[in-house]
Amino acid sequence: MTTHPATLKARYAESLMNTFGEPRLALVRGSGAHVWDEAGTEYVDLLGGIAVNGLGHGHPVLVAAITTQLETLGHVSNFFTSPPQVELAEKLLELLSPLVEEGAQRPSRNLGRVFFTNSGTEANEAAFKITRRTGRTHIVAALEAFHGRTMGSLALTAKAAYREPFEPLPGEVTFVPYGDVQALRAAVSDKTAAVILEPLQGEAGVLVPPAGYLAAARRITTERGALLWLDEIQTGMGRTGRWFAHHSVVELAETPPDLVTVAKGLGGGFPIGACIALGEAGAILEPGNHGTTFGGNPVACAAALAVIGVIEDEHLRDRAVVLGQKLRDGLVADARVVEVRGEGLLIGLTLSRPLSAQVAAAAQAAGFILNNATPERIRLAPPLVLTDEDAGAFLAAWPTILDTAFEGADQ
Repeated sequence: MTTHPATLKARYAESLMNTFGEPRLALVRGSGAHVWDEAGTEYVDLLGGIAVNGLGHGHPVLVAAITTQLETLGHVSNFFTSPPQVELAEKLLELLSPLVEEGAQRPSRNLGRVFFTNSGTEANEAAFKITRRTGRTHIVAALEAFHGRTMGSLALTAKAAYREPFEPLPGEVTFVPYGDVQALRAAVSDKTAAVILEPLQGEAGVLVPPAGYLAAARRITTERGALLWLDEIQTGMGRTGRWFAHHSVVELAETPPDLVTVAKGLGGGFPIGACIALGEAGAILEPGNHGTTFGGNPVACAAALAVIGVIEDEHLRDRAVVLGQKLRDGLVADARVVEVRGEGLLIGLTLSRPLSAQVAAAAQAAGFILNNATPERIRLAPPLVLTDEDAGAFLAAWPTILDTAFEGADQ
């Protein structure tokens, strides 16, 4: 066995492409909402792999599901199917019905169709291809949105720093201010294939739209014959206290979105995504229109089914609501926090000064991992299994974390 005296971070710099910058930590182990670095230092993970590790690290049900499925049937091509693939597609279609949120009877079949992928950006690529099959090419997306890094999903992402090195990008895309109904209405025409929106904008620092915004988007797209595409990659799978964040909009129970993309929390850390097309949109793609080698892999689907089962059995959606409120109340109590936003355990806050990087560094030094989304915004997306004790410890340390960041900036 080869020994490596250098640290993992040093070896990383010598062997991996510099696409993410220097790693903040080299993590070697995790348990629940805790992780440890190569020096043995313990941290409370309040980012959860960016809203991925809903069950934290090493949940026994998830580990058992992956192990059992890998021992039973590991990978088959999409010339074939497997029980986990079909069961997960059925389950996602069931969960997408708002009736499930209200405790009503199981919805009828034929709600739509699912295409499985390996990631959120691939789910968005599949949805993008569906929009092209409408015969229209114009897409309306929101400023500050993030939908992925591949060429297609990047075309839908507004941030100039991400886009400009790779232009020209596919598509004819118009960006409008998020939450502005009038701007949305003005941008959507009878040439628009789809409007893509996040129910809450995650990468922007958890921005919440005004009440009625998503319902208005549904009305506008219906009037113009366009598809409504909701990117629930970060907001789905119980993160906000509902299976899907758009279920909080009553009107969408009557006329749901046409496309919903999901990933991140779906597999609990095992790579899987899904493009879910509802109603007539489910019949748009035909054989040969799209494909994937690993999408719908039996192990990935078994992992997702296990995640859904644990969220149901351990009532983690209810837990997200209660603990999320506790965190938001505690965070905003400090005057250096001017606003706290979010739903469930997807939380964003705005600082009184653009010191989010310093706050994230001070939090890490204190044993807590969080994300500086923008210069003045912080994002938290902890595991749904975060304990009351860990949440309390973070809130107790929060004033000192801010002291360190703000006082350090003044020196």
